[in-house]
Amino acid sequence: MSDSHDNLNAIKEAVEFFNNAKVDLVIHAGDLISPFTAKEFKKLKCEFRAVFGNNDGEKDGLRYFYKDMCFPDSLIELEVQNRKIAVNHGTNETIIDALVKSGKYDIVVRGHTHKLEIKEGKCMMINPGETCGYLSGKKTVVLLNPADLSYETVIL
Repeated sequence: MSDSHDNLNAIKEAVEFFNNAKVDLVIHAGDLISPFTAKEFKKLKCEFRAVFGNNDGEKDGLRYFYKDMCFPDSLIELEVQNRKIAVNHGTNETIIDALVKSGKYDIVVRGHTHKLEIKEGKCMMINPGETCGYLSGKKTVVLLNPADLSYETVIL
């Protein structure tokens, strides 16, 4: 998921969906915005990882309220089911392109554009679109099975 932009109703819907789907990990590619959103994300029944986006201004507050949930600055590197994953908000297309072409990752998760986009290839690039639904009118997340790279686009 990405770009939830303080939309508490959308965050609640996403958390409920992820809990019902019994996912193991939720990745947020930035732009949570305010520390008060942590209360909803703490209702997740799985691991949660997030990076800062360009609109995440209250970084000290976000670090404090998300302290148990891992909130690094701009890049997460994960390994899930033997798949190497990089997560970056995506404000710089050159960085996203370099991550995808580096050969270091199987999957790159990004946000920022609010546009749902999935590119398959040697390195899969996933932009889950916007969870907030403010620009497109669609609140989207992507469910990914890292074992076989199958995925489902979910409209909340």
